[in-house]
Amino acid sequence: MLSLIDRAVEDGWEHRRACRYLELGETRAWRWRERRAAGTLEDRAPGGHPVHAITPAEEAAIVRVFEAHQDTDRSHRKLAHRGSYLGLVWVSESTVRRVLAAHELRIRLPRRAGRSERSPFPEWASYQRHSIWIYDTTRFARCKSTYVVMIMDLVTRKWICELVSAEETGLQVQLAFTHALELEGLLDRIDAHQAQLADPTIDDPARPVLLAVSDNGPQMTSGSTREFLAMCAIAQHFGRPGTPTDQAWIESLFSHIKADWPHLDRITDPAVLRSATTTTPAGCTPASATSPPTTNTRAAGPRSARPAAPACAAPAGSGSTTTAPNARTRHDATTALTRGPCPPDRSDQRSEAGLSKAARQGRAVLAAQRCP
Repeated sequence: MLSLIDRAVEDGWEHRRACRYLELGETRAWRWRERRAAGTLEDRAPGGHPVHAITPAEEAAIVRVFEAHQDTDRSHRKLAHRGSYLGLVWVSESTVRRVLAAHELRIRLPRRAGRSERSPFPEWASYQRHSIWIYDTTRFARCKSTYVVMIMDLVTRKWICELVSAEETGLQVQLAFTHALELEGLLDRIDAHQAQLADPTIDDPARPVLLAVSDNGPQMTSGSTREFLAMCAIAQHFGRPGTPTDQAWIESLFSHIKADWPHLDRITDPAVLRSATTTTPAGCTPASATSPPTTNTRAAGPRSARPAAPACAAPAGSGSTTTAPNARTRHDATTALTRGPCPPDRSDQRSEAGLSKAARQGRAVLAAQRCP
């Protein structure tokens, strides 16, 4: 800066004008000239000698604490507290950080774990019907403290059954699997396997009937669930913790249900939710209904596109309705439903007496929501 001012003065500039052009105070420029003449233009080290500076012994203690506990206390703040806990040195966190930087010591963080891979299914699990089932629990927005356990065939994408309950324990999983095995006609195979079991609490990969895929929820990993599935010769397969994509099939089913049936998120009564989840989009009760029969809650509804086309066909006035056993086999159909709603089900008069008051009220509310 002084050299620029000297060159400007030699070229005819005034000293004050040159300082103003360089945005430098004239008094400071003259002071720098005096220090240059005295040979003290270089700045001296700041700080001086404070009386509260750490001693060489304290500095060495900080280094010893770092070398002994760098693998457990991976922060200069934790190291400062560690030194005080052990009675070795009492310094602030910033002092520890400054001393470590002066000795070129760095806290090395542990290597991040690599990307894990999903464990493959067992070799005996073939991609055929009744070979791999997947199940999980979901909730709906407005129906608080109510859980729905759903079981689906992973290969055929068949929604087998569901169970609506106020609890989320292993008992609900056992009830859902019992009902699913009964619906799919696998109880005879289970009985044949049970007759050969010596210890039903021990899993044997040579004798499973099914493979049950799930996440690591407490109701899936509980001992009672494990013993029940082992007794039924059903092997378990768990996904990676915190990785819902390992159960992408059942998560896709949940997203399709909540997207195609948005009224389910507006139901607040568990009885109404149970009635709604056991009724197909077109109003036909599937073969996997888990509650008292509820039929034709949408007899006068408009045409709509739904993921699965029910096989309901009965002429008006015949008094009968035919429900296909696989009316809800796939939730990801590629074509939309273009046919009209199912004809009125005349079994309403026969099934009305078997319903509870809450179920009848729920069916009326659901019909009003679907048919404005």
